[in-house]
Amino acid sequence: MLHELLLALLGFTGDLIVDEREQRKTLGLAFNSDSPLSDECTFKLAPDISFIEPSERDLIERLIKLGFYYRELDRFAKKSRNLSWIRSVTSVHPLERADELSKQSREKKPSVYRRAIANGIGEILSVYRSAVLHIEQKLLAETTPILATVTEGLNKFFVLFPPLYEVILEIERDDIRGGQLLNVLNKRCHCGVPELRTCLQRLLWHGHQVMYNQLAAWMVYGILQDPHGEFFIKRQGDGDLDHRSSQEEVSEKLARTSVHETSLTDWHSGFHISLDMLPDYIPMRLGESILFAGKAIRVLRNPSPAFQFQKDKSFQQTMRGSQRIRGFMHSDFPETETELDADLTGGELLPQYEADKIEAMLKDLKESSEFHKRSFECTVDSVRAIAASHLWQLVVVRADLNGHLKALKDYFLLEKGDFFQCFLEESRQLMRLPPRQSTGESDLMVPFQLAATKTIAEEDKYFSRVSLRMPSFGVTVRSSQADMVRSKVSLAGKANLTSDTSVDGWDAIALEYSVDWPMQLFFTQEVLSKYLKVFQYLIRLKRTQMELEKSWASVMHQDHIESAQHRKDGINGSTSQQRRQGIRPMWRVREHMAFLIRNLQFYIQVDVIESQWKVLQTHIHDSQDFTELVGFHQEYLSALISQSFLDIGSVSRILDSIMKLCLQFCWNIENQESNPNTSELENIAEEFNKKSNSLYTILRSSKLAGSQRAPFLRRFLLRLNFNSFYEATARGVLNVVRQRPALPL
Repeated sequence: MLHELLLALLGFTGDLIVDEREQRKTLGLAFNSDSPLSDECTFKLAPDISFIEPSERDLIERLIKLGFYYRELDRFAKKSRNLSWIRSVTSVHPLERADELSKQSREKKPSVYRRAIANGIGEILSVYRSAVLHIEQKLLAETTPILATVTEGLNKFFVLFPPLYEVILEIERDDIRGGQLLNVLNKRCHCGVPELRTCLQRLLWHGHQVMYNQLAAWMVYGILQDPHGEFFIKRQGDGDLDHRSSQEEVSEKLARTSVHETSLTDWHSGFHISLDMLPDYIPMRLGESILFAGKAIRVLRNPSPAFQFQKDKSFQQTMRGSQRIRGFMHSDFPETETELDADLTGGELLPQYEADKIEAMLKDLKESSEFHKRSFECTVDSVRAIAASHLWQLVVVRADLNGHLKALKDYFLLEKGDFFQCFLEESRQLMRLPPRQSTGESDLMVPFQLAATKTIAEEDKYFSRVSLRMPSFGVTVRSSQADMVRSKVSLAGKANLTSDTSVDGWDAIALEYSVDWPMQLFFTQEVLSKYLKVFQYLIRLKRTQMELEKSWASVMHQDHIESAQHRKDGINGSTSQQRRQGIRPMWRVREHMAFLIRNLQFYIQVDVIESQWKVLQTHIHDSQDFTELVGFHQEYLSALISQSFLDIGSVSRILDSIMKLCLQFCWNIENQESNPNTSELENIAEEFNKKSNSLYTILRSSKLAGSQRAPFLRRFLLRLNFNSFYEATARGVLNVVRQRPALPL
């Protein structure tokens, strides 16, 4: 009976100690290791044994529970570590191997994390087997009480096995894998039994070994090593990794796309964090840092083939300028980093010593016996800082980020005023007519190129990246540009332009800016659409301001010609003087329009764009982190849109209507120079007064005064209301009900 008890402790039943579950099986269905785990202990003493006392029976049944737990834990470990499905397909034809692997994966549902936990359980079971063997040797060598000796030798396992059995039951019942498995073990580690806590921490250590290996592949080489979908970093669209058809579709799609396009897709939307697999003790902030670091390493290790390191004087000057800036702003940099920067054209984007440094930090975490959250956070932050720094080096220094930002400011924010002034003058007569659907874009290309020849010539190397577009007009847009054009059309609000469109159709004028790798990492379609939104607003504003100036110059020129003709012919000028006196109120209205448009233009160009540009330049000089630069640039664009009131529908609609009224006024004046239609001009003037007073009232609201626009808004309001004219007029319009005012003579 001694040996049968010892065998039962190792999971083998016999005549005296039986397994009730086996007895309940039918004769044809033998018990096998793939059977589901039992919820309760099924090891019992045979009911026909009569020579054992009741107290001994209770003690033996308590002992053999350890054998039941051992057998179930061992079955779980063998099942989780079973690699026979790999050997079973090694002899299969290569064309059939994928089907076999997919079938086996669906049936077995392999898990790398379960296999690691099974290895830890195997270590605990080996200690238990050694204890049983030691008890057997002791009982054979000495005549000691059998049950007392066995109980004393296995007493500590009564604390370990039941909780471990509950863990594997939960894992099997809920099919827990990956990060969820780490969560279960981490929660159970918080217990008051030191032996059990040590045991569970060891299992968690085994699980963390898998996670650290995946982190090393992701953060050192940029490879997502996750065959069974258990890592918390996932590729976008990986809903079912076991579906072979979806894998084939993904592989075919990747084969059709170039390395360059795949790299951009991976950066912007290729990977995401799976919240189901992210352990609870790893904050979302760290998960995002891990995601960013891996994507950055992928970019640095897989540069675009078209990207060539420039070695001309301009590049060397940019390098030296960057070093001077960083040397001035960061005088505490070590010499080794400066030497690395000096040889940027010949080295790798990610030097090998940096990759070795990241790997060494992860190896230190892997070798630690316990998971220390603080150490893990420091390591992840360090790796992220290394990746962000080298990505900054790539984008800012090698790809000349500041040059591209300056080019976008020159053309999208109208910094090159002479160019756009010339362009609007050359296209002024064209824009007096509605755009033609078939040739609208090509018609604009002539004044655009002519303005470039007169003002830019060959001095600006970035001008070749700028192209003029009229959405829904002109040449056919390539498929790769379709999304950009659709966004531009929606931003311009002119998605349904037809052949009989009005002159407002020219408001859909758009600019495109061509960016190469790696600048697409920084200038996304969303960023370029924001630049386009500001550009279309500014070009309408400048066009309105130019028309107000041109109308005055044109009418004054005509008036001087008529006066000279009257003097030459000796005709009395009383009629001309009377006509001037009659339209003088119109010029007063024109001056009010020009005053508002000039001040609005000055406010946006100087108080908003220039001030925010200086803030952005300061951030670029002070930062060496790519993600910080992206954030600063987003703040820069948001400030431009916000402080220009483009995000306030009521204000932007009033400004649009004011600009339309100004253009209508100018065209009516010029078209009716000899005999102006006073009633129509009065209607325009009255509507302009209402709109301008409403604009002033909204801008003075407490809601805007308390926002981030407040410092700049006060300057704009001070320019508009320096003599309290707007304030008095707005108060009169709001508080006094009166008939339509006639224009003063």
